[in-house]
Amino acid sequence: MKNILIALVIVITQFTLEAQVKTPQASPKATINQVVGLTDVEIAYSRPSARGRVVFGNLVPFGKLWRTGANENTTISFSDDVIIDGKTLKKGTYALYTIPNIQSWDIIFYSTTDNWGNPKEFKEENIALKTSVKEETLSKPIETFTIGISNVDSNFAHLDIYWENSHVALKFEVPTQKKATESIERAFAGPSANDYFSAAQYFYQFDGDINKANAYIDKALDLSADKPFYYLRLKSLIQAKQGDKKGAIETAKISLLAAENAGNQDYVKMNKDSISDWSK
Repeated sequence: MKNILIALVIVITQFTLEAQVKTPQASPKATINQVVGLTDVEIAYSRPSARGRVVFGNLVPFGKLWRTGANENTTISFSDDVIIDGKTLKKGTYALYTIPNIQSWDIIFYSTTDNWGNPKEFKEENIALKTSVKEETLSKPIETFTIGISNVDSNFAHLDIYWENSHVALKFEVPTQKKATESIERAFAGPSANDYFSAAQYFYQFDGDINKANAYIDKALDLSADKPFYYLRLKSLIQAKQGDKKGAIETAKISLLAAENAGNQDYVKMNKDSISDWSK
């Protein structure tokens, strides 16, 4: 009986594996990743093909909202705020909708991205940015819907949409100069308080040089105007590990007060527990 059951399981398993038929998608997915200056841009979309059909004005009606691709939302992500047509589009991920017309297209960046095609209810408050671009007629038709990024410069690039005999290009500007300047200024200014805090935390947590940990946390506190309770908590732990329980208690009391003022009950409890333990 046991052998019969084992044989049955094997037969069912083989049948299940063989039943998983794979076929190509009518509109295969594509992903584009492009760095523009210091900004990461990613586009994810599905690519329908014309297959002998008239696209614009028929398959895709003029003057109507279009999903700009097939299937689920076409999405575009920016790692920084970008400028489009003089307007700021905040960093994040957006659904890309368009309204094709004969001479121009409306381009819409929509804040919800979980729709299959067009939203059931298109809401104006979800439009993060909307602009118009001229349509260019291509001399050679494009069979498969294509989105790309071209004319990549340190400060800008173009979002391109191609299909059939139509092409539109939308320029977007990236904050390269601002980011580069900030990076240079940070480098010349030296490590920040958080950098020193992270270094101290590393040496403390992974049994490194405890004296280095103490020097780094002191530097972090020197550079920090508000002396955060978690900085002070780490300082007290380092002192205790060095054998300076008196100093650890004094620092923990300051951390306790700061945690109470910040309303952080976790650190309040941790400091109270440590003070009680180190006082024994």
